Formats: sequence, C-alpha cells, structure tokens
Amino acid sequence: MATNLAIDDQLIEEARRVGNHATEEEAVAAALQQYIRWRKQLQILEHFGTIDYDPTYDYKETRKLDRIPES
Repeated sequence: MATNLAIDDQLIEEARRVGNHATEEEAVAAALQQYIRWRKQLQILEHFGTIDYDPTYDYKETRKLDRIPES
C-alpha cells in the first residue's frame, strides 16, 4: 500500500544510512518496527511490582513432577 508521508528528507536519509538500509522504505519500516517493540516494552514495564507471588510456592518440587521415575 503506497502512502505519502511528509517527513524531513534529511531525517529519512540519515536513518537509511545509519541503519544500513538499501531504501527509504526499509528505513521507515525498520523505524516503525522498533517503535512498536519499544511501546510494547513500556506496557510490560507498567506491570512490574503489580504481581503478588505465593510465598509457599516451591519451584523445585514442581521440577520433580516433570521427571520420569527411574525403573
């Protein structure tokens, strides 16, 4: 899908050069992918400190359940 965007040519050219992208389209696509990843990381960070863990949970005991008993 072709889309016309009014973006500073120098900005796109620098992004293309720094990112070693062959075309302006690749540079813009890479920038958008990085922006999306960054925003998702920010959403994850909002959850830090909001989860209550069960202090009685024994992860070592759970590991034993996954093992096949020896014959």
